[in-house]
Amino acid sequence: MHIIGLIAEYNPFHNGHLYQINKIKEKYPDSILIVVVSSSFTQRGDVSILDKWTKTQIALDNGIDIVVELPYVYATQSSDIFANGAVTILNKLGIDTLVFGTESDNIDTIASIAELQLNNQEYDNLVKKYLKEGLNYPTATNKAVMKLSGIKIDTPNDLLALSYIKEVKKLNKDINIINIKRTNSYHSFSVEDNIASATAIRNKNLNNENISKLIPYSPKLLQNISMNSFYPYLKYKIISTNNNINKYQTVEEGIENRIIKSISISNNYEELIKNIKTKRYTYNKISRMLLHILNDFTKEEALNINIDYIRVLGFTTKGQEYLSKIKKNITIPIITGYKKNISKVLDIELKATKIYALVTDMSLIKREYQIKPIIKENND
Repeated sequence: MHIIGLIAEYNPFHNGHLYQINKIKEKYPDSILIVVVSSSFTQRGDVSILDKWTKTQIALDNGIDIVVELPYVYATQSSDIFANGAVTILNKLGIDTLVFGTESDNIDTIASIAELQLNNQEYDNLVKKYLKEGLNYPTATNKAVMKLSGIKIDTPNDLLALSYIKEVKKLNKDINIINIKRTNSYHSFSVEDNIASATAIRNKNLNNENISKLIPYSPKLLQNISMNSFYPYLKYKIISTNNNINKYQTVEEGIENRIIKSISISNNYEELIKNIKTKRYTYNKISRMLLHILNDFTKEEALNINIDYIRVLGFTTKGQEYLSKIKKNITIPIITGYKKNISKVLDIELKATKIYALVTDMSLIKREYQIKPIIKENND
């Protein structure tokens, strides 16, 4: 029996995700599928339009056996930190195979770049050189890779795949890596054969367009929200922090002045990012800065993060049996709800849920304390 790990945001879960799960089950019919999923906010500094419990139920209904939470402190950071948290959790849960989607079809090429980036002084020196020249980090790393290998990797899922492979290599474990080629572009707004990107679905949902053929569940489960929904709270937070926003994670010296200046002339979230944006700071990096300000996540807190618990959100009876079998071999607590004095990372997760609840459903806060894992009868 194979223990297969997936890493997802499910923002939202759509037919492309179902396609991926079905492909895995075709290849490995006798397997346990474990997904590590972001909860309230995402890696690109966005808000999830499905809450964590709805995500869990949908995942279990569509073939996943165990759903575990990727904490906010990992889920909302750069691809390398995101990957570190997710792969660490999956490794502790005993996976032998990691599956992810990519835009390209050549996983060997991505793996060769991962090898190039690890413990390579020439690569590190080139990245530092390009950063000093004023390039942003993604451009600097890409330029260094191009110079040393002639290969360009710049699509979102290929870049995440690169980070996943690096983390697996660091573990030095015998974990099989399998990629499934995406059927469309991550940022594409097009719809093909009832499969559309999460970006396209979020856009359609926000515009109240019909998306029923693009997702395998009722559109009524989706929240009609965006980061603009939090803009009044974000504006208040920036104005009331007395020009001390550089204490927040990823807010670097210099950029805080642009944020403070821009907040007073911006009417909404998108306008704020447009006013802050420079050549050095990408849209995603600014989005993550603003998200960390909103959630009061500081640099000091970010220095002291590690995976010191695993939070299970739901499982099938088959998944439950597997967890019971391996639990004695896991050296950190496996929990299902919030408890005090477990972890600073868990405390930050609770805080993020409270912020998320401001524009979604305040009962989500109570569920953090009281919820038991969602249990589903075995998937066929």
